[in-house]
Amino acid sequence: MNTRTVAIITLLIAVLLGNGCIEQTPEQQSGPDNFVVIVSILPQVDFVEHVGGDEVQVIEMIPPGANPATYEPTASQLKMVSSARMYARVGSGLPFEDVWLDKIRSANPDMLIVDTSEGVDLISGDPHIWLSPRCAMVQVENIYRGLVQVDPENEEHYYQNKEQYLRDLEELDAGINRSLSGFSNRNFMVFHPSWGYYSRDYNLTMIAVESEGKEPSLSDMEYIIETAKEKNISYIFVQPQFSTRSAEVIAKDIGCTVIPLDPLAKDYITNMHEVTENIKQSLE
Repeated sequence: MNTRTVAIITLLIAVLLGNGCIEQTPEQQSGPDNFVVIVSILPQVDFVEHVGGDEVQVIEMIPPGANPATYEPTASQLKMVSSARMYARVGSGLPFEDVWLDKIRSANPDMLIVDTSEGVDLISGDPHIWLSPRCAMVQVENIYRGLVQVDPENEEHYYQNKEQYLRDLEELDAGINRSLSGFSNRNFMVFHPSWGYYSRDYNLTMIAVESEGKEPSLSDMEYIIETAKEKNISYIFVQPQFSTRSAEVIAKDIGCTVIPLDPLAKDYITNMHEVTENIKQSLE
């Protein structure tokens, strides 16, 4: 093989890798000094990256836009699990984890599984603990302990990162509390009941269109519409992972606006500020 041929082949490989046409394994993607941590959802990616820094490579099981109630992991994702040293699960009843945890565990019996909900005062039937910054702080502490367990040599690094991120989350919590204080109206309407922990921590009342993953019946719709009119609801908040048909019907009937709120956005602090501004607007 002459020099020109070798150069052409090398260039083609570089282009394919750059365009993602050749799939890299987690070992190839990660650097020599970091290790793979598996999480379920994108907000957890942010939590682990803030604490782990350059020491970790974080892979989420549920990709952007997927429904965590129905998503099934691919064979390549389960293969990634086999190389991970830790799985930071939400742990509060996320449907994906309830269905797939045993299979994920069997793919890598040596992997540390961290329940990030440990220490959270759970709401029965509501897995969305990360949507309360106060609960998120507990999750971050649990992630920190898990990272130290699998990589004790970098404990100080993880501790410093964790403490800084907790300060950021405390500031976020205080800001949300200030933004939502002083309103006599504490009601807001959502399609999917994702915001129970947020409502509890900031003294709000969440009115949900959907219940237990089911579309509302005709009588349910009538009740929701009456409630919306009684409570002077002017916005219905929806999320990109679910159908918005019922919310749009209600919005049309009572003359209110449908606004998206994403509970699964990766940039946690920025997203929670945006969520709060939208909810604040609905209370005014």
